[in-house]
Amino acid sequence: MSTSPTPEEREKKDAEAKAREEEEQSKLPYKWTQTIGDLDITVPVPGNLKGKDFNVVLSKTKLKVGVKGQEPILDGDLPHSIHVDESTWTLTTLPPSGKSAADAQPSKVIDIHLDKSNKMEWWPHVVTSAPKIDTSKITPENSKLSDLDGETRGMVEKMMYDQRQKEMGKPTSEEEGKMEMLRKFQQQHPEMDFSKAKMG
Repeated sequence: MSTSPTPEEREKKDAEAKAREEEEQSKLPYKWTQTIGDLDITVPVPGNLKGKDFNVVLSKTKLKVGVKGQEPILDGDLPHSIHVDESTWTLTTLPPSGKSAADAQPSKVIDIHLDKSNKMEWWPHVVTSAPKIDTSKITPENSKLSDLDGETRGMVEKMMYDQRQKEMGKPTSEEEGKMEMLRKFQQQHPEMDFSKAKMG
C-alpha cells in the first residue's frame, strides 16, 4: 500500500529536483529567462568578434546561434512558435570586470529576445534538445490587469470572479447564467412545476 509523501519528504524531493535542474541549466552555453509572453537568452561570446562574425537565425520554430565557420553554440527546434518580426538579437559589449584597463579584454554577449506566439504558455526549455525545467514551479511576476489586451483581461477577470465566488460558496458566472436562464424560463412558463428541478 503506497502512502503519499509527507510535506518534509515532498520538500526534500522538490529541493533535490530544483538543485538538479539548476545544475543542468548552469552547464548550458547560455542563460535564459522568460515571462509568460516572451523569452530572453544571453550567449557569452569572445570580445574580439563583431556582429558580422555571427550566424544568428530566428525562424518561427527554430533557433540557430553561432560564430561563422564554427559549430553552432545553440541550434535546435523551439518548443513553441514565435513571432519572428517581433523577435530580435543584438551584440552587446559588457563593461570591463574589475581588472586593470590595460589587460582587460572586452567581453561580449549576444542578447536574443523571442516574442512568444502563445502569450499564455511557459516554455520548459529554449530548444527541444536542452534539459527541461519544471514549469509548474514558475512563480509569475505580478502584472496589472490593465497591461493585458481586452480579450485576455476579460478572461482573467472572469476566472478571478469565479475563484472568489467558489471560495465564498457562491455560484460561478456560468452557474449564475444557468440560474438566470431557468428563472426566465419559469417566468415564461408559470404553469410548470420547478420545485424538484436540479441544477447540474
